[in-house]
Formats: sequence, C-alpha cells, structure tokens
Amino acid sequence: MRAQLARIDAVLVQALIAAALSFAHLHDVASAAGQDGWKAWAYPISVDLLLVAAWRRLRTGAAKAAGWCWFVIALTASLGANVATAGLLDLDQVPAWLRILVAGWPAVAFLGGTLLAHSAPAPHEETEDVHDQEEAPDPTPELPTRPAPEPTPAPPAVAVPAALVEHARKVAAEHHTRTGTAIDTPTLRARLGVPAPMAEAIAAHL
Repeated sequence: MRAQLARIDAVLVQALIAAALSFAHLHDVASAAGQDGWKAWAYPISVDLLLVAAWRRLRTGAAKAAGWCWFVIALTASLGANVATAGLLDLDQVPAWLRILVAGWPAVAFLGGTLLAHSAPAPHEETEDVHDQEEAPDPTPELPTRPAPEPTPAPPAVAVPAALVEHARKVAAEHHTRTGTAIDTPTLRARLGVPAPMAEAIAAHL
C-alpha cells in the first residue's frame, strides 16, 4: 500500500512540476507578445483547459477525430511556448506573426472548447433512443411457412418363395458353421444371386 502511494505521489509531483513550467512559459510568451496583467495569466489556463477537454473527449470514445484535432492544437501551443522560451526567441523583440497568434488564441480556444463541450450526445438522449428502438415493431413481414413434406411411402414388400427361403436358411447355416458368424445381407445376396431388395426380404425371414 505504501509503495503504491509513493508511486502515485511521485507521478503527481512530476505532473505538477511539468504543469508549472509549461504554465510559466505560456505566461512569459503572452506577456512578451503584449498581453499584460491578468490577460497574460489567462493564456496558460485556456491552453491547459483545452488540453483537458480534448483528452476527456478522447476518453469517452465519441468523435475522436475532433478530440485529436483540438488536442494537437493545444499541445502545439504549449510546446511552442516551451521551445520559444528556451533561448530560440528573443522575448524583447517578439515578431509580428507571434503577436498575431497570441492575439487570436482566445477565439481559437473558445471555438474548440465550445465544440468539444456541446457536440457530444447526452446520456439520457442515448437511453431514450434505445427504448424507442426496443418498442418499435419489427417492420420485416412474416414469411409464409412452407408445408412439411409428405412422408415417402415405403416400397412394396417383395414376395419371396418358400423354397428360396428354405435354401437361404441352409446357406446361412453353412456360413455360420464355417465362419462362426451370422451371414450378412451382401454375402447372402452374392451366394443366392438375387437382387438387393429380394436379398433384404430373404434376410428378414431368417
């Protein structure tokens, strides 16, 4: 339990440090671009909130394309501020294009936050749709049932002469004496030289 708490605390501390550094970099870029006072502090808050909103959209599994789009935009803004304050940009002489990006960011963040917050379907609406689908009658028409096939009549019985039956019994007895097993229908048919239906009829009399 203590090991798990220590691991969680370490992750939280690391996240807090990274968030504080990113927050400070965004504030410095906004301040250098002419946004002073509370406005410079509002910029990193808007970037972080847009990141959180996009991440929540990705976790819900709905409209992931929009979630990824705004997540990349917010992440680019955060990474751009971190790289800009690493010595690659002179904060005393900020270029005009960066001032334009910083000035236009509030509108972009507002649009992204609004779309992420209001484009997902509400849970109760999904539940109502499911109930409507369950209560709706099945539009598929019932197909007429096919009548059951009539049973095939049994073939007529084959008349077997009594003399042939007596001869078959002698053949069967001889086969049993020689092999120790009862004679089967194919063997009886071969020994008597009769058609298969007659051989089966003779075998029924044995």
